[in-house]
Amino acid sequence: MSEPNPYADGEYQWGPGHGAGTPGYGYPQDMTPGPGPYQAPAYQPTLPGGVIMPPQYPTGGAPSFAIGDISVVGDQILTPSGPMPLRGAVWNAMDLSRTEEKISTVGIVLACLFVAACGLGLLFLLIKEKATTGFVQITVNSGGKHHSTMIPAMHPDTIHWAMAQINYARLLSV
Repeated sequence: MSEPNPYADGEYQWGPGHGAGTPGYGYPQDMTPGPGPYQAPAYQPTLPGGVIMPPQYPTGGAPSFAIGDISVVGDQILTPSGPMPLRGAVWNAMDLSRTEEKISTVGIVLACLFVAACGLGLLFLLIKEKATTGFVQITVNSGGKHHSTMIPAMHPDTIHWAMAQINYARLLSV
């Protein structure tokens, strides 16, 4: 293993110190493009403190509508994963929420207090409260890209609102 490669003809050299544009370790020295495979990085504007700016997409006006982090502007769908064409987009919604109905805590306390009054306190157990938990998942596929967003369901009618938005988006995608 200590012998050099017998098949090498002396043309190609690799490793640290070989080649004009090969990056080394430590601080970058000369970032000018050289004859090697290394190219200087493209200019990317930064905010104060060295924070890289997010990519700017052509907006073309105010959004037609937005569902979570998905916005439709002009003939594009803007998502955090990049812009997608609106034409031919496939939209889907899935209801991952549930609504539970249970006896209210107030009803239980009042029933315990008034049970001595001829059992009429048991009527307080009829007080119910509804709680909706979960999410509505909305996905869009277009131009070979896929994006999904989750909208918290705070009310049982959240899926109906989301489906109205999806149907409008489907209308625009034709």
